[in-house]
Parts: sequence; structure tokens; C-alpha cells
Amino acid sequence: MAAELTGDQRLAELSANLAAVRDRVTRACTAAGREPDSVTLIAVTKHFPAPDLRRLASLGIADVGENRDQEARVKAAELTDLTGLAWHFIGQLQRNKARSVVRYADFVHTVDRPELVDALDAAAGRVRDRPLPVLLQVDLSEAEASGVEVSGPAAGSLPGRGGAAPRWILALAEAVVRSTHLRLAGLMAVAPLGVDPEPAFARLAEVAARLRAEHPAATMVSAGMSGDLELAVRFGATHLRVGTALLGGRPSLVR
Repeated sequence: MAAELTGDQRLAELSANLAAVRDRVTRACTAAGREPDSVTLIAVTKHFPAPDLRRLASLGIADVGENRDQEARVKAAELTDLTGLAWHFIGQLQRNKARSVVRYADFVHTVDRPELVDALDAAAGRVRDRPLPVLLQVDLSEAEASGVEVSGPAAGSLPGRGGAAPRWILALAEAVVRSTHLRLAGLMAVAPLGVDPEPAFARLAEVAARLRAEHPAATMVSAGMSGDLELAVRFGATHLRVGTALLGGRPSLVR
């Protein structure tokens, strides 16, 4: 069982974790010849309660990432007073959840098929007064790297991880650009499990360069997590999605 913490102890724990993560990011940026402020830290808060998000906000975290609509929408409703907090939806998204997600999300990172573009565009048009920034999720699986033939933008993805094949990214980008209520912000990817992430992040950098050549404003690259953030920074990540290194392996009991 997780140790029971007081609120002040949990705040101190999060503060120490955040300092360690920021130090890693600074070191990674220095090694890559980048400025630390060129990288945004997204705190991945799935399974952690709203009070932890309040604590993170008090420590200067301005971006949080959630994977499941059922959990995210409850937290967003509870924390409406934190007006400076940006909500990033980073989980796989079904079309029937689009209307819910567009109500609170400031960014959606996992657009991987034209049907989802259409669903988000229609939903955003109903409930938002400004365009919704979206990122295209790229499939970096070894199958894609080996050139396995695919038949559509989301074919060949890793089960449960999603992503469009790199060869379909520009076509998917055009679908977003043609939409009325979405804005193309950049790319997102998850390194494949169980293999060296370096080749995957190198592929992502190539895809990002091709996208920016066609769409210069699509500058976001959401990549890197607790275990591989240094490599992600080296290959151009602008947004890091960090959960375990920041919040711990599972929620602490707090009194």
C-alpha cells in the first residue's frame, strides 16, 4: 500500500520530482544545443486526483495531459478556476467522444485518421468559439520502418497506441487544413516498446521536417516520456509528456 502523506508532504514530493525533471530537461537541452525554454513540460496526470493538479499548478506547471475522457472531463470541471492550465488530450480517441473532449481540451494530440478529423471539426464547430489545435499522431512502429504495405492513414498502427503511417501524414495534414474549426499544430508520437527509441525519434524528426516544409506553422513535436525524454529533446521534441518521473508510479494516499 502506498504511504499516507499529508498535503504538505505530497507538495514537497512533487516539488522535488519537478526539480529533478526540470534538471534533466535543462541538461538535455544543453547537450542538444537548445534553450530550455524551447521545451514545454506536460504533466501526465492520468489516475492522479485533482488536488495533485492543483499542487502542480502551484509549482508552475501550466500544461497537463490526460488519456481518458471519462477522467479528464471530471477533473476539468472541478478545476475551472485554474484558468492558466492548458489541457492536452493525449489518449486514443473514439469519434463518439469528440464532442465531450472539445469542450475542455486546449490541444488534442492523437489525430490519426480522416474520420476523426471530421468528428472533431463538427464537434468543435458546435461548442467552441475558436479553432482547436490538433497534432497528428505518427506510427513509429518497426513494421512501419520496414516498409510494410498499408492501406490507409491509420493502418499498421501498434494495437492501443494508434498513429498514422508516416507516408500518410501530409494527406492527413491537408484534411485538417481543409477543416473549418481545427488548427494544425504539429506531430505527436510514442516510441515503440521494447526497442531502442533513437531510430524512432530520428524518423519522427524527418516526418516533422517534411510537415513543416508544407505547413510552417505546424511546429509542435510532442514526444518523449519519463524514460526517454533526453533522446526526444535531441531529436527536436518541443513538448514532453512526463508522468511517472513527476507524479510517481501510482497515486499516493494523501490526508
